[in-house]
Amino acid sequence: MAAAADNQDMPDTARRHRSATTARAALSAMVLVLLAGCDIPGLGPDPRVQAREAEAQAIGGACRHAMRGLEDCYTLNPRSSKASIYAGWKEMDAYMRENKVEGVPSVLTQAPSDAPRAAPDGDEKPPKPASRNRG
Repeated sequence: MAAAADNQDMPDTARRHRSATTARAALSAMVLVLLAGCDIPGLGPDPRVQAREAEAQAIGGACRHAMRGLEDCYTLNPRSSKASIYAGWKEMDAYMRENKVEGVPSVLTQAPSDAPRAAPDGDEKPPKPASRNRG
């Protein structure tokens, strides 16, 4: 009741200013409430970072399934996040224990060397490398 009495005693311009300010505040509050539930593009995490983390977790899980130790996994995948590798390794370890899954030992082989091999007869020349020019 006191607010109504104060409102009547105010000049007309002050009354309009007060109602405009109240309307702006209400509009701002409604906009904030509506935007709180929105997924605004560009404000979330970078999809490339999420992909790298998911890949590192998959690497960790594969290392655990291949019965590799964490240190070996870190050494074989230096560009992957150690925390994500560990998370994947730990998740796979829990899964394997829960379901009584046996690991499959991995067999690492060395990649063939890039050195040209000598022909067995010695008469044949090694093949020429392909040209990089197109045409």
